[in-house]
Amino acid sequence: MDSATSDRSALRATADNGLKIAIVGGFGVGKTTMVRSVSEIRPLNTEETMTSAGEAVDHLDGIHSKTATTVAFDFGRITLDERSVLYLFGAPGQERFWFLWDRLFSGALGAVVLVDTRRLADSWYAIDRLEHHGAPFIVACNDFGGPLHTEQQIREALALSDDVPLVECDARDRSSSKYVLITLVEYLHTLSRRRLAAESSADADPSAVPPETAPDMTPEPTS
Repeated sequence: MDSATSDRSALRATADNGLKIAIVGGFGVGKTTMVRSVSEIRPLNTEETMTSAGEAVDHLDGIHSKTATTVAFDFGRITLDERSVLYLFGAPGQERFWFLWDRLFSGALGAVVLVDTRRLADSWYAIDRLEHHGAPFIVACNDFGGPLHTEQQIREALALSDDVPLVECDARDRSSSKYVLITLVEYLHTLSRRRLAAESSADADPSAVPPETAPDMTPEPTS
């Protein structure tokens, strides 16, 4: 870990606006590494050494060198300004810990789905759960030196719509991980502007309101 990330000052007394982002994905895609690389404090993590007891449930295809795994969640922090702080929650990737994800999604502005392009199918569940919750997300392909895929191939494999940002990254690199988070924040800002524009349009043009929610304009009978 970069030593610069472990010796930062304490949280400012003026900080009163906490913003939450979840980092999710399959087993061994680099979630803990991303939180560790970008956090301004020494991250809280719940990594435990993998033992033979987990061999039957933790599939190590393509990640045979992995020796530790997250059993709850990772937590990091980035100070944005005097008042706003970004909190990062890295979700565990093993299927037996997926029940924790719904709690981690609660209150989150959005999420990063971290992907290993050698094992794209491992990311399906993360995308499915986020879509189920209606949570905005972007997809970041972590560089493991696997086979090259075009953007269109990845979108098709993940059934990803064209408006969802898809970026490449190296979770070990602080600047690369920051770029991923910036991309998510910019996407959230774009979605917010679209929503506000749609609401303003509906207010200005009552005909834009869906029929089932449009006000009843039928004149009342006169006496």
